[in-house]
Amino acid sequence: MGFRRVSDIDFDRLTGDRAFHPSPPAWEDEVLYFLMLDRFADGDDTTPLLTEADRDSAWRTAESKQQWQRAGTEWAGGTLAGLRGRLGYLSRLGVTAVWISPILKQAPRTNSYHGYATQNFLEVDPHFGRADELRDLVAEAHGRGIRVILDVVLNHAGDVFAYEEGDVRWDGRTHAVAGFRDADRAPTLPFGPVDPAAGPDAAVWPAELQNPGTFTAKGPISNWDWHPEYLEGDFEGLKDIALGSGPADGYRPSPALRALTRVYQYWIAFADLDGFRVDTVKHMDPGAARYFASAVHEFAQSLGKENFYLIAEITGSREFAYRTLEQVGMDAALGLADVQDQMEWLVKGFRDPREYFGLFRDSLQLGKDSHTWFRNRVVTAFDDHDQVRKGTSKARFAADDLGRKLGVAAIAFNAATLGIPCLYYGSEQGLDGSGPSDRYLREAMFGGEFGAFRSRGAHCFDENSRTYAQVSRILALRRRLPALRRGRQYLRPISGDGVNFGYPQLFGGEMRSVLAWSRLFAGAEVVAAINTDPDHPRTAWVTIDVDLQPAGGKLTCLFSTDPGQEGSQLPIEPRNGKAVEVTVPAAGFVVYG
Repeated sequence: MGFRRVSDIDFDRLTGDRAFHPSPPAWEDEVLYFLMLDRFADGDDTTPLLTEADRDSAWRTAESKQQWQRAGTEWAGGTLAGLRGRLGYLSRLGVTAVWISPILKQAPRTNSYHGYATQNFLEVDPHFGRADELRDLVAEAHGRGIRVILDVVLNHAGDVFAYEEGDVRWDGRTHAVAGFRDADRAPTLPFGPVDPAAGPDAAVWPAELQNPGTFTAKGPISNWDWHPEYLEGDFEGLKDIALGSGPADGYRPSPALRALTRVYQYWIAFADLDGFRVDTVKHMDPGAARYFASAVHEFAQSLGKENFYLIAEITGSREFAYRTLEQVGMDAALGLADVQDQMEWLVKGFRDPREYFGLFRDSLQLGKDSHTWFRNRVVTAFDDHDQVRKGTSKARFAADDLGRKLGVAAIAFNAATLGIPCLYYGSEQGLDGSGPSDRYLREAMFGGEFGAFRSRGAHCFDENSRTYAQVSRILALRRRLPALRRGRQYLRPISGDGVNFGYPQLFGGEMRSVLAWSRLFAGAEVVAAINTDPDHPRTAWVTIDVDLQPAGGKLTCLFSTDPGQEGSQLPIEPRNGKAVEVTVPAAGFVVYG
């Protein structure tokens, strides 16, 4: 066992004369890639590449299907060393920041492969590797131009104690505790300071978290939107930590919050991390989140990390999320169901595009004088690891035929619109998990017993696949064009006849159309468009900026999913102000400038 107490850490020795990796000047320039570490890469170079014959191979009998499904609830075998071995794959794809699911030591004898059930906040879980492997991973990632963001949990620990009553629920009362769990998961230890002789798998560590009052002990949440239940209750078996009390401006952090803040400062310095994704911010007191954000930002700045990024998971309405973000002082919001839901169904042709673009046009309602405020305050995505918004009908974007055809268009739309784009691992290979629970969204890319596409024993790191190749080209374009990263954003009216213009809209409940938008930056306009028709190219007149574009000028195709279009030019004509006639390949993406 390493450190037992936070107070054992010598921060002066840890930071010393070291030179730390600087923060990026602008996070909107980055492309994030979120991966479940247990499901990404295991470091086995002998595993064969998945073929068409491997797809659905684990579902050929009822027995093998059950075995595959059961494997999805257990540890699969992904490691830090495995991820390190795939950094080249990510770099060639165009990823510039990898967001890793929690890696700290989990409650023993549980299948908490996801990492959100921490038992020891001062150690890396042995399933994932060792602490020095985390440090080596980060160092190599930095050498490849990739920053590392670690998923961290403050709100709760794992199932480290048991209640005396068998089935408790939150009712506002503190419930009696039987004791901390020992190494065999039995609640035989006192609910207080524990003798280190009980071993590293017992109770909770660091020892500061064993003090009385660390846990709210009010039972699991039943109503996830009821105040104060969602602040005080457990996440099922995951035990809620009492972080402090008082209003945000005069918050009194608990000893537990102070200890955890110091723990995560330790991991910043130890591994040279670049940011945190902070789990379940909605379920923390605003004052607790503000205390953590302030302390982490200041510590990181003392190491020369002037823009250490804190991405807050804030579920709920957009207005609630942005108010919370501003109140707590974190840098960007994640987990906005309306962004994810709107993006997915817009690209699939079942949402009015004005609804999605409207999410980024209402900055004045948030007290911001320009909607470019959103460019580095929102992490945008269309797939994730739990899809809370979908209840018990989970499905990746590519789970249906329409999603498989439009996968490149979805990634292009994510990369070329406002916000910090985030790819969920495997999207670049068209992973298609679907089912009634989270496990089906968390396929093992490296194969194993829970391989992607309902297979086993075959990996999916195919750099020759069409989707991977197109995404690599799209992300390279994003690096070249500042407007796609930082520019103001406008949904553009279109026309089929060049006379009657309007925004794309649904007909008969769907939209099979060119969807075009402009990004304006430093006096230049870039026009981008996707085609939501998966089977046919579409042509439309697209309105462009009347002041920036010269009369009689031309726009040049800078990118197309059909490379034969690249370099071609479109004459600017006086239609609806000014417009160009754009053709977009089936399920494709084009950019003109």
